Amino acid sequence: MNLAEIFLVFLKIGCLAIGGAYASISIIENEVVHVSKWMSYEDFGNLLAIDELTPGPIMINCATFIGMTMSGFPGALAASIGCIVPACIVSTILILIYRKYRKLTVLDNIVFSLKAMALAMIISTLVNIIFRALFPGGTIALSNFDYLIAIFAVASFVIISKIKVNPVFVMLGCGTIYTLFHLFILK
Repeated sequence: MNLAEIFLVFLKIGCLAIGGAYASISIIENEVVHVSKWMSYEDFGNLLAIDELTPGPIMINCATFIGMTMSGFPGALAASIGCIVPACIVSTILILIYRKYRKLTVLDNIVFSLKAMALAMIISTLVNIIFRALFPGGTIALSNFDYLIAIFAVASFVIISKIKVNPVFVMLGCGTIYTLFHLFILK
């Protein structure tokens, strides 16, 4: 795999990644699954599950993992740097602008608009992840619905929000139980 291509794809992702990592997941998916065709939907879903368990920012973890998959350590480095460069440049420029013009009401309106856009991107990603998890075949049909995933999702939500168990432990527990269920019950 061409390192320049990996770098440029993640540079593009980094430039479009407004709203943080969760808002950027759909952008990464589009570039990696649809445009570049480096991964399948299933592989990308597995990548997201692994990313949630690893420490560090999801977007950088995603870039590093995909780069490593495509071209080893040099690919991981190219993808990670490509992903980081735009954020460093834009953040520096925005901090300088904000320091100078923070008292202008137009800046408040811009920030409000950016928040709304980021929220829309996060909701879009959430809906996409939910449908991918509940309908693993890609077709939204009752015959394709994964009831076990739905049960795990609801149980995880309750355990995390009501009982206040650390999400990492919930994810590890669900992953273990789901794997055992498939190994011993759904052989």
